[in-house]
Amino acid sequence: MFVVHLENRVKDTIKTSSGLEIYVDPKFNEFKHRVTEGEVVAAPCKYDTHVEPGDTLYFHHLVVVNDGQPLTGEDDKYLVRCDSDGTINNQAIAYKSKKDGVVRPLFGWCLLEPYEEDKEEVSSEIDVVTFKEDPVEKGVVSFDTPDLEELGVHKGDVVGFQKNIDYRITIDGTEYYRIPAERLLYKL
Repeated sequence: MFVVHLENRVKDTIKTSSGLEIYVDPKFNEFKHRVTEGEVVAAPCKYDTHVEPGDTLYFHHLVVVNDGQPLTGEDDKYLVRCDSDGTINNQAIAYKSKKDGVVRPLFGWCLLEPYEEDKEEVSSEIDVVTFKEDPVEKGVVSFDTPDLEELGVHKGDVVGFQKNIDYRITIDGTEYYRIPAERLLYKL
């Protein structure tokens, strides 16, 4: 288990470009407002993660659902499960080292950036408006990991995955799809 320090379990304020801080009711879109990162207080001794206290841990949104997984007797410290044998029991997705600022995926997770396919323009005169997003089924690998190397997949490769498993996580202002490496179906 990791232990992380969290000020809040939800993001309930936003800052405007002018610096004004506004309260947002997180119940409006609770899923989007869940906190998914925190400062590492303690790293597991069982696994050689290279994660140290003070690093930033990015984790699965279930860590903060309902009352979250608080450390007994601590109001602002939460437990984050980890398992080196696979992502099914692993809530720790990636970490950013305080020493070098590099983001590294953990325990079988891969982070993908959106893959933009060339879309045929219907008309330059008519704007087509759609309210439903097409399901995402492809992404670009953002970081090399040992699990991806075993599959012959590297940073920059376009990979395919089953639709509706493209959970998103924001790391340093960039939105990624977080997907278990074993759920990748093919490489283009």
